[in-house]
Amino acid sequence: MGRKRTIIIGTTVTATAAALTAFGVAAATSSNAATSCGALFDDFNYSSRTDAALTQRGWSIRSQAGGPGVSGASWAADNVSFPTVDGQKVAQLIAKTNGTAAGTSHAEFSQSQRRFLEGTYLARIKFADAPATGPDGDHVNQTFYTISPLAAPKDPQYSEMDFSEYLPNGGWGEAGPINYQTTWYTYVPEPWYADNQHSQQAKSIAGWHDVMATVADGHVKYYIDGALVGDHSGKVYPRQAMSIDFNQWFIDLAGRSAGATSTWQQSIDYVYHAKKQVLTPAQASATIAAYRSAGTTHTDTVTASNDCTATTTPPATTAPTATTPAATKPATTAPTTAPATTRPATTAPATTKPTTAPPASATDWAPNVAYKLGDIVTYNGARYKCRIAHTSLVTWEPANVLALWQPL
Repeated sequence: MGRKRTIIIGTTVTATAAALTAFGVAAATSSNAATSCGALFDDFNYSSRTDAALTQRGWSIRSQAGGPGVSGASWAADNVSFPTVDGQKVAQLIAKTNGTAAGTSHAEFSQSQRRFLEGTYLARIKFADAPATGPDGDHVNQTFYTISPLAAPKDPQYSEMDFSEYLPNGGWGEAGPINYQTTWYTYVPEPWYADNQHSQQAKSIAGWHDVMATVADGHVKYYIDGALVGDHSGKVYPRQAMSIDFNQWFIDLAGRSAGATSTWQQSIDYVYHAKKQVLTPAQASATIAAYRSAGTTHTDTVTASNDCTATTTPPATTAPTATTPAATKPATTAPTTAPATTRPATTAPATTKPTTAPPASATDWAPNVAYKLGDIVTYNGARYKCRIAHTSLVTWEPANVLALWQPL
Protein backbone atom coordinates (compact mmCIF):
# COMPACT_ATOMS: atom_id res chain seq x y z
CA MET A 1 0.00 0.00 0.00
CA GLY A 2 1.08 3.57 -0.47
CA ARG A 3 3.01 5.26 2.28
CA LYS A 4 0.88 8.27 3.23
CA ARG A 5 -2.72 9.34 3.66
CA THR A 6 -4.07 12.79 3.05
CA ILE A 7 -5.72 13.82 6.32
CA ILE A 8 -8.82 15.96 6.11
CA ILE A 9 -9.97 17.05 9.57
CA GLY A 10 -13.03 17.68 9.01
CA THR A 11 -35.24 -3.37 18.33
CA THR A 12 -35.43 -4.44 15.09
CA VAL A 13 -39.25 -4.36 14.63
CA THR A 14 -40.54 -7.69 15.89
CA ALA A 15 -42.78 -8.42 12.94
CA THR A 16 -40.01 -7.60 10.48
CA ALA A 17 -37.49 -9.75 12.28
CA ALA A 18 -39.93 -12.66 12.34
CA ALA A 19 -40.57 -12.32 8.64
CA LEU A 20 -36.87 -12.22 7.88
CA THR A 21 -36.21 -15.25 10.04
CA ALA A 22 -38.94 -17.17 8.23
CA PHE A 23 -37.32 -16.19 4.95
CA GLY A 24 -33.93 -17.31 6.25
CA VAL A 25 -32.42 -13.83 6.26
CA ALA A 26 -31.19 -12.29 9.50
CA ALA A 27 -31.49 -8.56 10.05
CA ALA A 28 -28.60 -6.67 11.58
CA THR A 29 -29.47 -5.04 14.88
CA SER A 30 -31.15 -1.66 14.42
CA SER A 31 -33.43 0.76 16.21
CA ASN A 32 -37.15 1.03 15.50
CA ALA A 33 -37.65 2.91 12.27
CA ALA A 34 -40.18 3.17 9.49
CA THR A 35 -37.65 3.65 6.71
CA SER A 36 -36.72 0.59 4.68
CA CYS A 37 -32.97 0.05 4.45
CA GLY A 38 -33.05 -1.03 0.80
CA ALA A 39 -30.62 -2.75 -1.54
CA LEU A 40 -28.20 -1.92 -4.34
CA PHE A 41 -27.62 -4.08 -7.41
CA ASP A 42 -25.65 -2.97 -10.45
CA ASP A 43 -24.90 -5.23 -13.41
CA PHE A 44 -22.68 -2.55 -14.99
CA ASN A 45 -24.67 -2.42 -18.22
CA TYR A 46 -23.23 0.93 -19.34
CA SER A 47 -22.15 2.09 -22.78
CA SER A 48 -18.92 3.78 -21.64
CA ARG A 49 -17.38 5.72 -18.77
CA THR A 50 -19.18 8.85 -20.03
CA ASP A 51 -22.63 7.22 -19.82
CA ALA A 52 -24.82 9.75 -17.99
CA ALA A 53 -26.43 6.96 -15.97
CA LEU A 54 -23.16 6.40 -14.11
CA THR A 55 -23.19 9.73 -12.29
CA GLN A 56 -26.96 9.64 -11.95
CA ARG A 57 -26.57 6.39 -10.07
CA GLY A 58 -23.84 7.67 -7.77
CA TRP A 59 -20.73 6.26 -9.46
CA SER A 60 -17.57 8.29 -9.87
CA ILE A 61 -14.29 7.59 -11.65
CA ARG A 62 -11.13 8.95 -10.14
CA SER A 63 -8.82 11.21 -12.09
CA GLN A 64 -7.05 13.23 -9.36
CA ALA A 65 -3.44 12.48 -8.46
CA GLY A 66 -2.27 11.09 -5.14
CA GLY A 67 -1.95 7.85 -3.24
CA PRO A 68 -2.04 4.99 -2.87
CA GLY A 69 0.67 3.41 -4.95
CA VAL A 70 3.55 4.67 -7.04
CA SER A 71 4.42 8.29 -6.31
CA GLY A 72 4.01 10.37 -9.44
CA ALA A 73 1.71 7.89 -11.17
CA SER A 74 -1.65 9.02 -12.54
CA TRP A 75 -5.22 7.87 -11.97
CA ALA A 76 -6.69 7.81 -15.45
CA ALA A 77 -10.42 8.03 -16.11
CA ASP A 78 -9.84 6.24 -19.42
CA ASN A 79 -8.61 3.23 -17.43
CA VAL A 80 -12.23 2.45 -16.50
CA SER A 81 -14.44 0.97 -19.21
CA PHE A 82 -17.49 -1.27 -19.65
CA PRO A 83 -16.71 -4.00 -22.17
CA THR A 84 -18.22 -7.46 -22.56
CA VAL A 85 -16.05 -10.11 -20.90
CA ASP A 86 -16.90 -13.82 -21.03
CA GLY A 87 -20.34 -12.96 -22.39
CA GLN A 88 -21.28 -10.43 -19.69
CA LYS A 89 -21.04 -6.64 -19.49
CA VAL A 90 -18.55 -5.67 -16.79
CA ALA A 91 -16.83 -2.74 -15.16
CA GLN A 92 -13.18 -3.14 -16.10
CA LEU A 93 -10.25 -1.44 -14.37
CA ILE A 94 -6.93 -1.15 -16.17
CA ALA A 95 -3.54 -0.48 -14.58
CA LYS A 96 -0.52 0.15 -16.79
CA THR A 97 3.20 0.59 -16.20
CA ASN A 98 6.41 0.66 -18.18
CA GLY A 99 8.47 0.57 -14.99
CA THR A 100 8.61 4.35 -14.54
CA ALA A 101 6.39 6.64 -12.49
CA ALA A 102 5.59 8.79 -15.51
CA GLY A 103 4.58 5.69 -17.45
CA THR A 104 2.35 4.30 -14.68
CA SER A 105 -1.41 4.78 -14.41
CA HIS A 106 -3.99 3.33 -12.00
CA ALA A 107 -7.80 3.02 -11.99
CA GLU A 108 -10.50 3.61 -9.38
CA PHE A 109 -14.30 3.33 -9.55
CA SER A 110 -16.48 4.24 -6.57
CA GLN A 111 -20.01 4.43 -5.24
CA SER A 112 -18.77 7.44 -3.35
CA GLN A 113 -21.84 8.40 -1.37
CA ARG A 114 -21.14 7.18 2.15
CA ARG A 115 -24.30 5.24 3.08
CA PHE A 116 -23.01 1.67 3.45
CA LEU A 117 -22.44 0.03 6.83
CA GLU A 118 -24.11 -3.16 8.09
CA GLY A 119 -25.57 -5.87 5.88
CA THR A 120 -24.37 -8.08 3.02
CA TYR A 121 -21.86 -7.14 0.33
CA LEU A 122 -21.15 -9.19 -2.78
CA ALA A 123 -19.21 -8.66 -6.00
CA ARG A 124 -18.17 -11.12 -8.67
CA ILE A 125 -14.64 -10.24 -9.71
CA LYS A 126 -12.19 -11.58 -12.29
CA PHE A 127 -8.68 -11.36 -10.89
CA ALA A 128 -5.53 -11.79 -12.96
CA ASP A 129 -2.22 -13.50 -12.22
CA ALA A 130 -0.51 -12.03 -15.27
CA PRO A 131 -0.89 -8.89 -17.37
CA ALA A 132 -3.08 -8.95 -20.45
CA THR A 133 -0.10 -7.61 -22.38
CA GLY A 134 3.56 -6.95 -21.58
CA PRO A 135 6.07 -8.46 -19.16
CA ASP A 136 5.02 -9.95 -15.82
CA GLY A 137 6.39 -9.28 -12.34
CA ASP A 138 4.60 -6.09 -11.29
CA HIS A 139 3.51 -5.57 -7.68
CA VAL A 140 -0.10 -4.87 -8.58
CA ASN A 141 -3.06 -4.73 -6.16
CA GLN A 142 -6.60 -5.64 -7.28
CA THR A 143 -9.22 -4.52 -4.76
CA PHE A 144 -12.82 -4.32 -3.49
CA TYR A 145 -13.47 -2.42 -0.25
CA THR A 146 -15.48 0.13 1.74
CA ILE A 147 -13.96 3.18 3.44
CA SER A 148 -14.64 6.37 5.39
CA PRO A 149 -12.31 9.36 5.69
CA LEU A 150 -9.77 9.55 8.50
CA ALA A 151 -10.86 12.68 10.36
CA ALA A 152 -7.76 12.89 12.57
CA PRO A 153 -4.85 10.70 13.68
CA LYS A 154 -6.20 7.75 15.67
CA ASP A 155 -9.75 8.79 14.71
CA PRO A 156 -11.89 6.37 16.76
CA GLN A 157 -14.73 6.55 14.21
CA TYR A 158 -12.59 5.62 11.20
CA SER A 159 -14.04 2.60 9.38
CA GLU A 160 -12.76 0.45 6.54
CA MET A 161 -13.32 -3.09 5.31
CA ASP A 162 -11.06 -4.54 2.62
CA PHE A 163 -13.06 -7.44 1.20
CA SER A 164 -10.22 -8.40 -1.09
CA GLU A 165 -6.77 -7.04 -1.88
CA TYR A 166 -5.18 -9.48 -4.30
CA LEU A 167 -1.44 -9.30 -4.98
CA PRO A 168 -0.63 -11.87 -7.70
CA ASN A 169 3.09 -11.08 -7.54
CA GLY A 170 3.21 -10.19 -3.87
CA GLY A 171 4.29 -6.93 -2.31
CA TRP A 172 4.65 -5.27 1.10
CA GLY A 173 7.45 -7.73 1.83
CA GLU A 174 5.30 -10.80 1.08
CA ALA A 175 5.67 -13.26 -1.78
CA GLY A 176 2.73 -13.75 -4.11
CA PRO A 177 0.19 -14.74 -4.94
CA ILE A 178 -1.57 -13.62 -1.77
CA ASN A 179 -5.02 -12.23 -0.95
CA TYR A 180 -5.91 -10.11 2.09
CA GLN A 181 -9.04 -9.16 4.02
CA THR A 182 -8.50 -6.31 6.50
CA THR A 183 -10.85 -4.58 8.94
CA TRP A 184 -9.52 -1.29 10.30
CA TYR A 185 -10.00 0.43 13.64
CA THR A 186 -7.70 3.40 13.06
CA TYR A 187 -4.17 4.49 12.19
CA VAL A 188 -1.67 7.36 12.37
CA PRO A 189 0.19 8.22 9.16
CA GLU A 190 3.31 9.77 10.76
CA PRO A 191 4.87 8.18 12.69
CA TRP A 192 3.22 5.05 11.40
CA TYR A 193 0.75 3.28 13.70
CA ALA A 194 -1.91 0.76 12.58
CA ASP A 195 -4.73 -0.90 14.48
CA ASN A 196 -6.63 -3.57 12.51
CA GLN A 197 -7.33 -7.26 12.01
CA HIS A 198 -6.50 -9.10 8.83
CA SER A 199 -6.79 -12.54 7.24
CA GLN A 200 -4.83 -13.84 4.27
CA GLN A 201 -4.76 -16.68 1.73
CA ALA A 202 -1.39 -17.42 0.15
CA LYS A 203 -2.70 -18.87 -3.10
CA SER A 204 -3.84 -17.82 -6.54
CA ILE A 205 -7.39 -16.61 -7.05
CA ALA A 206 -7.01 -15.83 -10.74
CA GLY A 207 -10.29 -15.94 -12.64
CA TRP A 208 -13.85 -15.30 -11.56
CA HIS A 209 -14.68 -15.36 -7.83
CA ASP A 210 -17.57 -14.34 -5.58
CA VAL A 211 -16.18 -11.92 -2.98
CA MET A 212 -18.66 -11.47 -0.14
CA ALA A 213 -18.92 -10.13 3.41
CA THR A 214 -21.61 -9.89 6.05
CA VAL A 215 -21.52 -7.16 8.70
CA ALA A 216 -23.78 -7.72 11.70
CA ASP A 217 -23.85 -8.39 15.43
CA GLY A 218 -20.29 -7.19 15.96
CA HIS A 219 -18.72 -9.51 13.36
CA VAL A 220 -17.38 -8.87 9.87
CA LYS A 221 -17.32 -12.22 8.07
CA TYR A 222 -15.46 -12.53 4.78
CA TYR A 223 -16.17 -15.17 2.12
CA ILE A 224 -14.53 -16.24 -1.13
CA ASP A 225 -16.80 -18.43 -3.31
CA GLY A 226 -19.01 -19.17 -0.31
CA ALA A 227 -16.15 -20.30 1.96
CA LEU A 228 -15.53 -18.35 5.15
CA VAL A 229 -11.98 -16.95 5.08
CA GLY A 230 -12.10 -14.41 7.91
CA ASP A 231 -14.17 -13.41 10.95
CA HIS A 232 -13.15 -10.08 12.48
CA SER A 233 -14.73 -8.60 15.60
CA GLY A 234 -14.15 -6.30 18.53
CA LYS A 235 -13.22 -2.67 18.17
CA VAL A 236 -12.52 -2.98 14.43
CA TYR A 237 -16.26 -3.44 13.76
CA PRO A 238 -17.16 -0.46 11.51
CA ARG A 239 -18.51 2.61 13.28
CA GLN A 240 -19.68 4.88 10.48
CA ALA A 241 -21.07 4.72 6.95
CA MET A 242 -18.63 4.20 4.09
CA SER A 243 -18.35 4.33 0.31
CA ILE A 244 -18.02 1.23 -1.90
CA ASP A 245 -14.88 1.18 -4.01
CA PHE A 246 -12.90 -0.83 -6.52
CA ASN A 247 -9.40 0.04 -7.64
CA GLN A 248 -6.29 -1.44 -9.24
CA TRP A 249 -2.87 0.06 -8.67
CA PHE A 250 0.84 -0.68 -8.38
CA ILE A 251 2.34 -0.82 -4.90
CA ASP A 252 5.81 0.03 -6.21
CA LEU A 253 7.99 -0.50 -9.26
CA ALA A 254 10.35 -3.00 -7.60
CA GLY A 255 9.03 -6.00 -9.48
CA ARG A 256 10.50 -5.04 -12.87
CA SER A 257 12.85 -2.84 -14.85
CA ALA A 258 11.83 0.06 -17.09
CA GLY A 259 10.86 -1.05 -20.56
CA ALA A 260 7.81 -2.40 -22.34
CA THR A 261 4.39 -1.47 -20.98
CA SER A 262 2.38 -4.05 -19.04
CA THR A 263 -1.41 -3.80 -18.90
CA TRP A 264 -3.35 -5.44 -16.06
CA GLN A 265 -7.12 -6.02 -16.12
CA GLN A 266 -9.57 -6.44 -13.25
CA SER A 267 -13.22 -7.03 -14.19
CA ILE A 268 -16.33 -6.72 -12.00
CA ASP A 269 -19.43 -8.55 -13.20
CA TYR A 270 -21.79 -6.97 -10.65
CA VAL A 271 -21.96 -5.49 -7.16
CA TYR A 272 -24.72 -6.07 -4.60
CA HIS A 273 -25.45 -4.72 -1.13
CA ALA A 274 -28.43 -5.49 1.12
CA LYS A 275 -28.44 -2.98 3.93
CA LYS A 276 -28.92 -4.52 7.40
CA GLN A 277 -29.73 -7.93 5.89
CA VAL A 278 -27.52 -10.94 6.54
CA LEU A 279 -27.69 -13.40 3.66
CA THR A 280 -25.93 -16.71 3.25
CA PRO A 281 -23.75 -17.05 0.15
CA ALA A 282 -26.46 -19.24 -1.42
CA GLN A 283 -29.17 -16.67 -0.69
CA ALA A 284 -27.08 -13.86 -2.11
CA SER A 285 -26.38 -15.82 -5.30
CA ALA A 286 -30.08 -16.65 -5.63
CA THR A 287 -30.92 -12.94 -5.29
CA ILE A 288 -28.54 -12.07 -8.13
CA ALA A 289 -30.04 -14.81 -10.29
CA ALA A 290 -33.52 -13.44 -9.59
CA TYR A 291 -32.50 -9.92 -10.61
CA ARG A 292 -31.07 -11.19 -13.88
CA SER A 293 -34.01 -13.47 -14.56
CA ALA A 294 -36.27 -10.44 -14.17
CA GLY A 295 -34.12 -8.39 -16.58
CA THR A 296 -33.05 -5.96 -13.86
CA THR A 297 -29.67 -4.40 -14.56
CA HIS A 298 -29.78 -1.78 -11.82
CA THR A 299 -31.73 -0.93 -8.70
CA ASP A 300 -30.76 1.25 -5.76
CA THR A 301 -33.06 1.79 -2.80
CA VAL A 302 -30.35 2.00 -0.13
CA THR A 303 -31.20 4.74 2.33
CA ALA A 304 -28.50 7.12 3.51
CA SER A 305 -29.71 6.77 7.09
CA ASN A 306 -28.66 3.86 9.27
CA ASP A 307 -31.84 4.29 11.32
CA CYS A 308 -33.85 1.98 9.09
CA THR A 309 -35.66 -1.34 9.17
CA ALA A 310 -34.30 -4.27 7.21
CA THR A 311 -36.85 -5.78 4.88
CA THR A 312 -36.77 -8.63 2.42
CA THR A 313 -37.44 -7.03 -0.94
CA PRO A 314 -37.70 -9.26 -4.02
CA PRO A 315 -35.93 -8.07 -7.16
CA ALA A 316 -37.84 -5.83 -9.51
CA THR A 317 -39.63 -7.55 -12.39
CA THR A 318 -38.69 -4.86 -14.88
CA ALA A 319 -35.49 -3.01 -15.50
CA PRO A 320 -35.75 0.32 -13.65
CA THR A 321 -34.73 3.64 -15.10
CA ALA A 322 -31.65 5.45 -13.87
CA THR A 323 -32.02 6.59 -10.31
CA THR A 324 -30.13 9.06 -8.23
CA PRO A 325 -29.46 8.31 -4.55
CA ALA A 326 -31.16 10.63 -2.10
CA ALA A 327 -28.16 12.29 -0.54
CA THR A 328 -25.50 14.46 -2.14
CA LYS A 329 -22.35 12.65 -3.20
CA PRO A 330 -18.95 13.72 -1.87
CA ALA A 331 -16.69 15.47 -4.32
CA THR A 332 -13.95 12.85 -4.29
CA THR A 333 -13.48 9.18 -3.71
CA ALA A 334 -11.32 7.22 -1.33
CA PRO A 335 -8.93 4.47 -2.37
CA THR A 336 -8.25 1.28 -0.44
CA THR A 337 -5.84 0.46 2.34
CA ALA A 338 -3.29 -2.20 3.07
CA PRO A 339 -2.79 -5.02 5.56
CA ALA A 340 -1.30 -4.29 8.97
CA THR A 341 2.31 -4.37 7.76
CA THR A 342 1.85 -1.41 5.42
CA ARG A 343 0.80 2.19 5.51
CA PRO A 344 -2.55 2.90 3.89
CA ALA A 345 -3.21 5.80 1.59
CA THR A 346 -6.26 7.64 0.33
CA THR A 347 -7.63 10.84 -1.03
CA ALA A 348 -10.52 11.40 1.35
CA PRO A 349 -13.85 12.91 0.32
CA ALA A 350 -13.95 16.66 0.56
CA THR A 351 -15.68 18.21 3.53
CA THR A 352 -17.82 21.32 3.63
CA LYS A 353 -16.12 24.30 5.20
CA PRO A 354 -17.82 25.23 8.45
CA THR A 355 -19.35 28.63 8.86
CA THR A 356 -18.35 29.03 12.50
CA ALA A 357 -15.05 30.85 12.84
CA PRO A 358 -12.59 29.96 15.61
CA PRO A 359 -12.15 32.37 18.49
CA ALA A 360 -9.41 34.96 18.22
CA SER A 361 -8.07 34.26 21.71
CA ALA A 362 -8.20 31.48 24.28
CA THR A 363 -11.75 30.43 25.08
CA ASP A 364 -13.64 27.29 26.01
CA TRP A 365 -13.37 24.47 23.47
CA ALA A 366 -16.60 23.79 21.58
CA PRO A 367 -17.70 21.32 18.90
CA ASN A 368 -18.39 22.32 15.29
CA VAL A 369 -15.74 25.02 15.29
CA ALA A 370 -13.03 25.40 12.63
CA TYR A 371 -9.79 25.57 14.61
CA LYS A 372 -6.53 26.51 12.94
CA LEU A 373 -2.95 25.69 13.84
CA GLY A 374 -1.91 27.56 16.99
CA ASP A 375 -5.39 28.32 18.34
CA ILE A 376 -5.54 28.11 22.14
CA VAL A 377 -8.57 26.80 24.03
CA THR A 378 -9.48 25.78 27.54
CA TYR A 379 -11.17 22.50 28.44
CA ASN A 380 -12.04 21.35 31.96
CA GLY A 381 -9.77 24.05 33.34
CA ALA A 382 -6.73 23.07 31.23
CA ARG A 383 -5.27 24.98 28.28
CA TYR A 384 -4.49 23.38 24.92
CA LYS A 385 -2.88 24.54 21.67
CA CYS A 386 -4.13 23.28 18.29
CA ARG A 387 -1.59 21.01 16.56
CA ILE A 388 -3.55 20.36 13.32
CA ALA A 389 -6.20 22.54 11.65
CA HIS A 390 -9.55 20.77 11.88
CA THR A 391 -13.26 21.12 12.55
CA SER A 392 -14.10 19.97 16.07
CA LEU A 393 -16.68 17.31 16.78
CA VAL A 394 -18.24 15.80 19.87
CA THR A 395 -15.83 13.10 21.22
CA TRP A 396 -12.87 15.10 19.88
CA GLU A 397 -12.42 17.03 23.13
CA PRO A 398 -8.79 18.16 23.63
CA ALA A 399 -8.16 15.76 26.50
CA ASN A 400 -9.36 12.86 24.34
CA VAL A 401 -7.49 13.64 21.11
CA LEU A 402 -3.99 14.78 21.99
CA ALA A 403 -2.96 14.25 18.37
CA LEU A 404 -4.96 17.43 17.68
CA TRP A 405 -4.27 19.37 20.90
CA GLN A 406 -1.03 20.07 22.79
CA PRO A 407 -1.46 20.55 26.55
CA LEU A 408 0.02 23.84 27.79
